Amino acid sequence: RMSRHAKKLRDHDINPCLAETDATTKCMDDNNYKKDMCTDYFLRYKNCRKFWHGIMMQRKRNGVKPEMPSAEERKKILESMG
Repeated sequence: RMSRHAKKLRDHDINPCLAETDATTKCMDDNNYKKDMCTDYFLRYKNCRKFWHGIMMQRKRNGVKPEMPSAEERKKILESMG
């Protein structure tokens, strides 16, 4: 059984970087946990977190709720950026 925290991390509306998380985990599994083999994946994950954290902080400052846009809303934000 998954903990409440683990369920949150698997929720597309809460975790904007689920695809990056899964790709990183798969890379580590496939490469016998040699981190240096998965540098690109770690970088993508880090950039994803940084990007959405910035959006979240901006929404928080502007009093927008929820602070993390839903998965659907995030898709629209990314599409509007090209």
